[in-house]
Amino acid sequence: MNASSLLLATLAEEGATAFEKFLPILVLLAVVTVVLMRLPRADLGGHEHSAAFRKRRVFNWLPLGLTYAFLYMGRYNIKVSQHFFGDMRLADGITPMMTNSGFAEIFFWGTLTYGSSFLINGPLTDRIGGKRAILLGAAGASLANIAMGLVTWVLVSRPDGDLAATLGPNLAIVFSALYAVNMYFQSFGAVAIVKCNAPWFHVRERGVFGAIFGILISLGIYFAFDWGYMIASSQPLHWLFFVPAILLLGFWVLDFFIVKDTPALAGLESFDTDDASSGDDGPALSTAQVFKRMFTNPVIMTIALVEFCSGFMRQAIMQWFRTFAKQTDDALHLEGTWVYDNWGVLLCAAGILGGVFAGTISDHLFKSRRGPVAAVLYGLMLVSSIILVFTFKSDIMVFGVHIAVIEVLVIFMSMCVIGVHGMLSGTASMDFGGSKNVGIAVGIIDGFVYAGTAFMSILYGFILPSDVADPATGIVAAADPDNWRVWPLSMIPVALVGLFLASRVWNATPKNSKS
Repeated sequence: MNASSLLLATLAEEGATAFEKFLPILVLLAVVTVVLMRLPRADLGGHEHSAAFRKRRVFNWLPLGLTYAFLYMGRYNIKVSQHFFGDMRLADGITPMMTNSGFAEIFFWGTLTYGSSFLINGPLTDRIGGKRAILLGAAGASLANIAMGLVTWVLVSRPDGDLAATLGPNLAIVFSALYAVNMYFQSFGAVAIVKCNAPWFHVRERGVFGAIFGILISLGIYFAFDWGYMIASSQPLHWLFFVPAILLLGFWVLDFFIVKDTPALAGLESFDTDDASSGDDGPALSTAQVFKRMFTNPVIMTIALVEFCSGFMRQAIMQWFRTFAKQTDDALHLEGTWVYDNWGVLLCAAGILGGVFAGTISDHLFKSRRGPVAAVLYGLMLVSSIILVFTFKSDIMVFGVHIAVIEVLVIFMSMCVIGVHGMLSGTASMDFGGSKNVGIAVGIIDGFVYAGTAFMSILYGFILPSDVADPATGIVAAADPDNWRVWPLSMIPVALVGLFLASRVWNATPKNSKS
């Protein structure tokens, strides 16, 4: 068999495996779609969407949403790369090319950049519109991923060259810079998708959009982890960065031709969304005035602080479970389990269920209030994190099969935190920011999410055990599960604060100029 035939055979085999893994997600999405369609329609205050409107709205958010999902793929592929760079050694033959602390440093600078970019990108998106913002984000993130792919290509394909000799020991510094650029453009994603969709969804049906937002996040996580590991395991490592770059460029073209900022631009009738901008026909406020209004709005700032906790909790689970499993495998034997091998699929399924649960009870049980949903889910995360501290080395018997308690809890907690994130960043930002100023509102809220992630990254860089062998004893501290107890322990106070803050906005609803 020649080289081209072998490559085609490999791609076909990997494609079949990918479809087999993705099939449960397709089934779950089909079930969710049927359930959402059968739910009673929300009362929109006398307005009723036409069938043409509903159809065009789907065609608007679908390419936009998939672009957002592939942005996630080009964001969290950095974590996938750690597991492969971690198996590569520097010239001393001992030190991994990317250590736990090295990854924490890269992720810190990226998330810090993302979290502070709302100062620029929030007002910019309100000015230029969601469509242009998503085009900027997709293009910039694609180029940044190409740059990281080229660095990886040098290290993998030319390991003995002078350039590789320079890049290898300084990989954390180089990737910190490139990942920060990537995350600046990534920060357009959430702002753009919420800005674009705000004029298309009435406040009483935005719980459904929160569910959609959670689904899109979940798909992105699946693409990042399961597709990412599949790519990195079967192809040269640089394709881990090149593939999302190519996909983002493809969806850039689709967004350019299909996405519209408002129903009117799609040839449809606009309607009153009944959010914080409703009835505000006055002149546009300056950026400074909008920031002042947002930062002095106690509801928005409370939501932002809840999302700071969400940023910590979400990434503490998502970024570190597989690292924990891999590095403690000799003791706990979690690497290669069904949960470990299907991490992306399970996170995706959990996120979809969390988003749909949160959106449905928000619109249909809590009368479109978002605070109660966040409080319920944070209560569940608090209880789970307390249990995790005492059981992270234990297993249970389910239908005759031993399952690690930690595997059950991290999936359940992921469901909860993605449900909160979809409800607050994806929905409450629209409600309380209003269609006019939603770019700045979601920028502030999502900025706090990644400020929480940055805090988690720098904290874990200090408190998590080292994966570098002690030169004197040869012992690797990260191989001992007891040294990881600080990981679940650190989640308890964060979940408690999140629960307290969410309870403070239990009865909050948007006030507008008509109120």
